[in-house]
Amino acid sequence: MDLRALETFQAVVAAGGIGRAATKLHRAQSSITSRIHQLESSLGVQLFHREGQRLRLTAPGEELVDYARRMLELAEQARVAVRSGETGGALRLGSMESVAASRLPYPLAAFHRAHPQVWVNLHTASSRGLVADVQAGTLDAAIVGEQVDTGRFRSVPLYMEELVLVGARDSAMLAEPKRLADGTVLVYHSQGCIYRRRLVEWLDAQRIVPARVLEFASYHGIFAAAAAGVGVGLVPRSVLETYPQRDALSIRAMPARLARIRTALVTLRTTHLPALTRLEECLRKDAAAQDQAPSRPRHAAAGRL
Repeated sequence: MDLRALETFQAVVAAGGIGRAATKLHRAQSSITSRIHQLESSLGVQLFHREGQRLRLTAPGEELVDYARRMLELAEQARVAVRSGETGGALRLGSMESVAASRLPYPLAAFHRAHPQVWVNLHTASSRGLVADVQAGTLDAAIVGEQVDTGRFRSVPLYMEELVLVGARDSAMLAEPKRLADGTVLVYHSQGCIYRRRLVEWLDAQRIVPARVLEFASYHGIFAAAAAGVGVGLVPRSVLETYPQRDALSIRAMPARLARIRTALVTLRTTHLPALTRLEECLRKDAAAQDQAPSRPRHAAAGRL
């Protein structure tokens, strides 16, 4: 496939027609039409349904859209690397909200200093949603807490997260979790959140059905509600340590099988991007340093932070 033909295809899709694409590319409409015909001929499929002056993607055309984008992005990265000797281009990175808030600021800053020609576009979502986005090709890689199909995905272990139950300093529900049957559980709003699923698993094991469940769009919202005595929530200790008013909170340690989650950088095995390789190296180095840092003592019962 000719890269110019792919660029033309991408322009026609983005513009919604040959005429507008020709204007954007400053080329004759006949040239655009010829490129599209050449691409269809080389692939042996029809990419557009032609309805008068309108074009509508066929099923093969829809399939080509993402491949064309990725091939053009990789070509641009190759141009930058060959001409400048530096890794360049754009990376679409996904991350769990907790990891993005507590783990990524420093390694991403270091990565940017080392590779200023690379643009990292960060998207946050639940682990399940991120894995689906990587599989669909809308993300190049994602940091998740999910186990993935190792036949389809490559998984690089990164940060070990410790989950703790958090509540107000005088919370009776931390000292006696059975009280949650008349209390409130504070959870992250996404059903695909692995930490939320761990909390549900723990509650089920304790045979506790909380009276109320409140959903929040941020962990700081959970912390503020917990500090105010609204209820308790299960959160990563690394995120809790970023909360400025954490002295207003107490924690309860959880069983190790529920408390510990190793996050990982996942990519499709078919994804090979120089910029992603450099980012993986940076994240590995940061994660190794975090693992070697002194850990906080764990307590079997509720206590001040």
